Formats: sequence, C-alpha cells, structure tokens
Amino acid sequence: MTQAHDLILIVDFGSQVTQLIARRLRESGVYCEIHPFNKLDDDALRRLAPKGVILSGGPDSVTRPGSPRAPEALWTLGVPVLGICYGQQVMVAQLGGKVEPGAEREFGRAFVTIKAEDPLLHGLAPVGGREEVWMSHGDRVVALPEGFGVIGSSSGAPYAIIADPERRFYGVQFHPEVHHTPNGARLLRNFTHEVCGLKGDWTMAAYRDEAIEKIRAQVGDGKVICGLSGGVDSSVAAVLIHEAIGDQLTCVFVDTGLMRMGEADEVVSLFRDHYNIPLIHADESELFLSALEGVSDPEEKRKTIGRLFVEVFEKHAREVGGAKFLAQGTLYPDVIESVSVTGGPSVTIKSHHNVGGLPERMNLQLVEPLRDLFKDEVRALGRELGLPPAFVGRHPFPGPGLAIRCPGEITRDKLEILRKADAIYLDQIRRHGLYDEIWQAFAVLLPVRTVGVMGDGRTYDYACALRAVTSVDGMTADYYPFSHDFLSETATRIINEVEGVNRVTYDITSKPPGTIEWE
Repeated sequence: MTQAHDLILIVDFGSQVTQLIARRLRESGVYCEIHPFNKLDDDALRRLAPKGVILSGGPDSVTRPGSPRAPEALWTLGVPVLGICYGQQVMVAQLGGKVEPGAEREFGRAFVTIKAEDPLLHGLAPVGGREEVWMSHGDRVVALPEGFGVIGSSSGAPYAIIADPERRFYGVQFHPEVHHTPNGARLLRNFTHEVCGLKGDWTMAAYRDEAIEKIRAQVGDGKVICGLSGGVDSSVAAVLIHEAIGDQLTCVFVDTGLMRMGEADEVVSLFRDHYNIPLIHADESELFLSALEGVSDPEEKRKTIGRLFVEVFEKHAREVGGAKFLAQGTLYPDVIESVSVTGGPSVTIKSHHNVGGLPERMNLQLVEPLRDLFKDEVRALGRELGLPPAFVGRHPFPGPGLAIRCPGEITRDKLEILRKADAIYLDQIRRHGLYDEIWQAFAVLLPVRTVGVMGDGRTYDYACALRAVTSVDGMTADYYPFSHDFLSETATRIINEVEGVNRVTYDITSKPPGTIEWE
C-alpha cells in the first residue's frame, strides 16, 4: 500500500525468524517491509527511501565465496543500519572488517555485558550490567571496520554489540527479535525511535482510512466479488471493501458442508442481515460431500475441495454481471512467502490452508486490502471496523475445513460426530474463559475405533483428539496447558453427549520456528 508512514526496510537473508523482526517493529507502531536481499538492487533501495534498515539473520556463511550481501548503496544512503547475527557479519565484511569461522557453533542463552552508554541500549542494563540474549551463529567477528567500537560483549562473542555512532551503524551477534531475548523488543524500539527518530504512527485507524481511499481509487465505479469463507481474513476484507464502495461489492459464500456447527448460519446472518452486504449463499454441501466419498488421502481431499470450490465460485460469480474485480484476504506473510529467499514453504501452505487459486480465465483484477497486515493486525482492523468481538477473535479455520480434521474417509456420520465433539470442546473453553487466551483449538476425529465399556454395555467407537495452541500470528506456537480438571470435565462431556466417541486424548506437541502447520 502506498502510505505516508516512515518506512523501516528489513533485508531478508533467509532467517526463519525474519518475520518476527517485522512483528516487533509493528508492535511499536513502526511500518516496515521485508524484502529479500536478492530482490534489492541499488535503484530499488533508493526508491523505497527507508528511514532505517535492518539486516536479518541467515543460514549462510559470510566466509563462503558468493554468499549473500547487502546492496552497496546501503552504506552511503545516510540512514541508520542495524545488522542482526548474519546481518552483523555482512556489515563487518562489507565495510572492511573481518569474519572467520568460529571454533564451535554458539546456540542458545548467553549473557552480554554492557560496555558503554548508547541510544541503542537505553532502558537496558547499565554499563557493567548484563543482558540475557539468544545466540545462534557459527562464524564470528574478529576485527571491526574503521569507526566501530564494542558496546557489548559476552564470553563467546567479544563483539556481541558493535556501533559506529557517527554513521549510526549497529550490529548485534544475537537475535533481539525472539522472546528468548527478554529486552530484545526494547532494543529494536530504541533503534527505530531513538536512533532513526521515528514517531511510531502505524495505527489501524490510519490504515483503515488509507485502505478505503486506495480501494476507491482502484475500483472506481466497478463491481467487486469477494470469496467469503467465514474466516477472519475474508470477513474483515469484505467489511472494509463494503465501507469503501457499498453495494458495488457482492460476496459469494461457498458452503462446502465442512464448516463447524452453526458457522454457516452465523456468516449469512452477519453479512446479509447485520451488514446488509449483498451475499450469494451457495449451499453446495451435497456436491462436496458426494465428491469426497471414498477419498482418504489428505492431499487428494484438498485437491478435490479446491477444484470444486473454483467451479462453484466461478458459477456463482457469473451471477454478478459485469464484475471486474476479485477481492481476496491475502495477508503479509503470504506476500513474504511468495518472494522468500529460499523459495519458502508457500506451496505447501497454500495446499494446506486454501481451497485453490481461481482460474485466469475469470479475467478479474485483484483487490487485496490486507496484504500489508499480519494476522493479529487484521483482528485489530476488524475491531476498528466494528465487527463483533466474537467474530474478530474467532480461531483460524483452514479452507478444507473439517475434511482435514477427519483423517481417513469422510462420511456424513463422522462429520456429525466431529461437529458435536468440536462444539462441546469450544463451549468448554468459552465457559472457562479461555477462548481469547488460545490461538487455535479444535477436535480431530481419529481414524481408529476402540473397544470400551460404557455403563453395562460394550462399545466400539471412535477416539477423539483435542488440540489447543497459543500464538500471536501462527508463526510459532506452543500447546495450551489446560488443567487436568478441565480436560477431565471436557472428556466426560464429549463421551457422554456425543454418540460415537468413547475415548478422548489431548495433543501437547508444539510448533517451533520454521515449521508450517499443526493441523
């Protein structure tokens, strides 16, 4: 989006946690963009006109011939630069210092002793004090470029924090963006606000106004169709676009029969009755469920759902005569993945989450008003637009829906069992006031049946698994630590109230940085 906010440019060298740098900056009200090192030349750098630059970490070695480098124009741009881990080593190597392979790799917690006062370190430990940080590097700096000095060191990294105050160049050997560095967010804020002098004016109120203006300028008096899934992203996009152009927007809600209990009715009620947005409710559940009969391979399920979704959407989109634009809830992580340094796992993500891209023959221009936002920012925008809190805070739900939460062959009976178990699980979470503490929770109907005894009878029914994770935007996640009392109460309700389930288990695996999904 063309916007008036000051920009911090993040040069991506392939670190699996580069997005976390952007998250930390956005949290402090700073607009930033991530661009791969291999997509930036000197002209592109000058066009972006950043107020500061951050060089990310990366998996390569600066000592290897042909390893990634920053654009040469960066060093004469006249703006502050902060190098993180590999980014620090790139800065040192390109400015005349020296980097060598370390005797051994340093990974994990370390303590950096503060050696000097500096704007980058305001609010951190005093001179002589120590800061806990997270190291992850194999190479090490052994000689600094002219003009640099050490302002922080550790036993394993003598040049842990370096600075050239005159040029406002800084380098840190650790990762301030990860939560394992407790004061890392403060260090990054010091860089953006004190070193770069930014105001931190990136707000959802400003974004809303700018996005509405941009939508109106792009669409004019044209018609827009929006594929409404019922999830947060497409819902926020639809309400934002409707606020910009009113009844020029028509939403197409394809009901696959694979949604949670009552969700299809909630979507129709909210958009047709509450917002009065023109809505085509395409109830194609019989078509989808018939096509999935006998299909057990998960990838074949997704492809079947994707193919049918495209066909159904295209059919109903033709009912909107003269539409020239297609609205999508594309988010910033999707944009980043599509141009990632290493190619990224975007193909897998798209296969996993979405229901298939739309064919080029539709000949529609894309309207993507959320493409600058992370997931939690989309929720903030939804609140700014006045969407009901329960809708904005709804847990993410993948495009293939219950199809991937019912491993093995899908049947109507199994889907009904899963819906009931899932509804009880979410009801329990809400009753205990835990829903907003959890990023995503869902039930899975396992493809196994177990023998059990209920009352005076023997049963041969399904096992149900429960999953709940905590996260900010799904980039990393950890399981939610329910109490034994909660799990016992929930399992008892599911077994007693859902015919077809006689065993319940809770999944406590996590999603560390660099993995894709947990469903």
